[in-house]
Amino acid sequence: MPGAFNGLTARMMADLNFQATYISGAALSASRGVPDIGILGLENFTQLIEDVYVSSNLPIIADADTGFGEGEMCSRTVFAYNKAGAAGLHIEDQEFPKRCGHLDGKTLITIEDMKLKVKICADVRDKHSNGDFIVYAGADMIFPEGLQNTHEFEEVAQKLRNHKKDVYLLANMTEFGKTESIIFQQFSDMKYSCVIYPVSTLRIAMGAVQRFLVDLQKNGHATKSSLDSMLSRKDLYELLNYKPGEQYEYPSPKESKDNNISK
Repeated sequence: MPGAFNGLTARMMADLNFQATYISGAALSASRGVPDIGILGLENFTQLIEDVYVSSNLPIIADADTGFGEGEMCSRTVFAYNKAGAAGLHIEDQEFPKRCGHLDGKTLITIEDMKLKVKICADVRDKHSNGDFIVYAGADMIFPEGLQNTHEFEEVAQKLRNHKKDVYLLANMTEFGKTESIIFQQFSDMKYSCVIYPVSTLRIAMGAVQRFLVDLQKNGHATKSSLDSMLSRKDLYELLNYKPGEQYEYPSPKESKDNNISK
């Protein structure tokens, strides 16, 4: 599940036949020019969820930070995410202001407080989505964050399955964090249910933008030298399902998909 930081990247994933996508709080925050420390609010997240869903119709797992507050906000978050088009969310057991899970210095809330948050989220899920909307962080799936290697991923998976045989697991394969580079097949072999690549598309895109801007500032070259690295106008229009001179229908995803991934 590659991360989508805007509607266009999600649309490209659908075009390339990915089955689902992920919305990262870190990628959203960075795309808005701020760090991932809880500065953005619920409305910022739901707007991106709607953009991604309308553009791609892909099932979406969306980061919900710490639920944007206590129980009342957790309740509102599940309702709003479901309404915006997400298929599920995860919340963290950190104190606010939170930090990226791959950074040191995090402080966790108590187990009882986290259990209460999960219960509130699950109650709203059942009330407003017939149980189809997925709540992570303990209710439907576990997201162990900041593990370092396959041994730790295997250990977590085994201990959780000793507790509950049919537990679902999400793995985070982010770059430049605590986790070594692990290929998708290894996660599959360890029976992880899905693997997110939360910030990869943003990092690749912005790395290319940075190299282009440095070259433009330093050498003043015409953009002609960078054309091979660009998405052409033709390809962009095809990706958007847009034909100049013809009526455009909104929304216009590649094909209709069910946004319920609980099946």
